[in-house]
This record gives sequence, structure tokens and C-alpha cells, in this order.
Amino acid sequence: MNIRTFDLERIQSLYENTVPYNLTESGFHPFTLKELLSSEQRSVLDDMVLGYGQTNGSIPLRKRIADLYTDLNEDKVLVTNGSSEANYVACHTLLEDNDEVVMMVPNYMQIWGIVEELGAIPKAFHLKEEQQWAPDLEELKNLVNNKTRMIAICNPNNPTGYILTKDEMEKIVDIADEVGAWIYCDEIYRGAEVNNIETASFIGMYDKVLVTGGLSKAYALPGLRLGWLAGDKETIANAWAYHDYTSITSGLLSQKIAEFALEPKMRAKILNRNRNLLRANLDVIQKWVDKQDGKFEFVPPQGGGMAFMSYDIDINSNEFSTMLREEHGLFIVAGDWFGMDGYVRIGIGGETEKLVEALELFQIALSQIQDHNDSDTL
Repeated sequence: MNIRTFDLERIQSLYENTVPYNLTESGFHPFTLKELLSSEQRSVLDDMVLGYGQTNGSIPLRKRIADLYTDLNEDKVLVTNGSSEANYVACHTLLEDNDEVVMMVPNYMQIWGIVEELGAIPKAFHLKEEQQWAPDLEELKNLVNNKTRMIAICNPNNPTGYILTKDEMEKIVDIADEVGAWIYCDEIYRGAEVNNIETASFIGMYDKVLVTGGLSKAYALPGLRLGWLAGDKETIANAWAYHDYTSITSGLLSQKIAEFALEPKMRAKILNRNRNLLRANLDVIQKWVDKQDGKFEFVPPQGGGMAFMSYDIDINSNEFSTMLREEHGLFIVAGDWFGMDGYVRIGIGGETEKLVEALELFQIALSQIQDHNDSDTL
């Protein structure tokens, strides 16, 4: 096998639907169709003919997506089966054997695995916790060279929730431009900001930009499996050619529901609901951390649906996650799955009552760990 096992996705898929309390999700509590759509909109779905549709996405949907960016039209958008397929197609479109890719870390590590599978060379530049998770742009500049084909960004970032400043984005563009590298930005959390200010896109800042987005995270519609790529017309056409060899097309029903969801008033309603949920749950998790006597620390996220925190407990993060799941029915993401032991990622985009209950259970588990450690020292 030429591709490594994607630990985060594999382990989540094994257990996330079998535990009472799943805090591994990084998005928001999903909508039901009844919550999301009016009766008139649902009746439109009743009358739809379930054919294939246009394989790069319906024209009305691609126009809605294009409107989210500056100076884009529908020919510069490709609709995919989630942003995961978008990442796969983008890497196969842009990269060749021995290309170098400099990737923001910590990050959703799918791209790292795809880069290796393609025979390209991944390198990491880091977000620094001691700088509130701001990027080390001097490190980025030192890693980039004439072999660098792509700089891979996640903004807002998964798992830290950091959002790049305008100055940081401009400096990344300057670094890419010096060597003619592509900027590939995962913008799946754009729209899920604590301060209600929508994150700027790299689209329009530089000629060689390709971004991905989708409805799984900021829009709380993961079951639609609806994502997209946006960029220049030629690159999107090339990506469509690869898409013909993967899933060919996304589902017609998903495309129609996505079209409804991205209607401006509906979009605002969705994002406002999720931002309010994020702020409420961020307050809950902050109060919980404040009661832990320094055992947990985190930089509050600026966006996204997760809290990435370090812990001062003598246990490996994967073992920590396994123990919580097996003994308490509570599932959290191990820092190991990001290559960062000593950290955990806790989803804070779910229902507030469920989060409170889960944290109470977490507290019981921590007390048991403390009692066990105390007995070992006697």
C-alpha cells in the first residue's frame, strides 16, 4: 500500500457512532432537513428526478459558491464530494513526483498523506503555541525554495482555531511569489468565527491560489458530503478532469440542498446559529479548564468548532483517548493523531447540554486518574 493509514479519520469512523459522548467532531451540531428547509423547499426535493446532474456541480450552486469570493464565476468552481475529495483532487492536479510541499502544522493531516502517496516531499512549518498559535513565517521562508510547488494552509486552522491576520496572509503570498509556488488553503471553517467577522480568503490575493470549502464544518451539514474547489479557470478545468476519475459527481439532492443553504439569508441564519453555539460552548469549556488547577491549558480558538489543549498528566494522548472511550464512553481526539502527544482536541460545536454532561464525565475520569496516581506514590 502506497498511502499511510489516516489515523484521525480511521479511529473516528470506528468509534464516533458507538459512544454516548462524542467530542471528536470539529464542526457544529448538524441540522435536520426540517430545521433547515421550508416546506416549499422540501416539496422541491419531492419532485426532483434523481439523475446524475452536471458532474462539476449545477450552475446555480456554482454561482452561489462563486459569490462567496472576489471576482469568481461558476467556471472557476468545482463541486466535490466533501472537502476531502477536493483535497485529493487538488493534490493530484498540482503535484508531481519529487515536488516539495510546505505545510502548516498542526493541521488536518490528509494532505500530508496524499503528498507522500504522490512521491512528493512534505515539510512542516509550525504554528507556535507560545505566540498564541501564530505561524512561524521565518521558518516558512527558510523552508521554501525553487522545488516548492505548494504551500498548504488551513485557515481558520484545525485544530488550534487560529485565524491568520491580513499581514500574515500577505507575507505568505510574498513568500510563495518569490519561488512561484501555489498557495493551497483549506477554508472549510470560514464562517465559523467567534467575533462574527468572516475570515478573508486567499482568493484574489495572488494568481496561483486554489482553495477548498464545504458545508461540513461552518455550515453544520456534514451529511450532504458537499465540498468545492475554487481558483482560476484553467486549474479548475484540470481538477475536473481528475474528478472524472474519482467520484464523477456529487449527489443531486445534496447539490440542491446546498443551493438552498447558500442563499444569502439562509447562509446568514446558519452561520449566526453556529457562531452563537461556538461562543456559548467556548464559555463552558473555558470555565471547565479554569477549574483544573493547571492540568489543562489552551489558547481560546478564534474560529472553528474545537479546543486544542495541552495537558499535564502522565499519560500518552492516544492511551488517554482510549481509556476515556472504553471506561467512560467519552471520545476525544488524541494529539498523537496530529503528531503532537501531550495535547487533546475537544469538539465544542455540539449541543451545549451534551457538552456540559460530557465534561462532568471527564471530571470523574480525571479524579479516578488522580486517585490511581496517588495510590501509586504511596
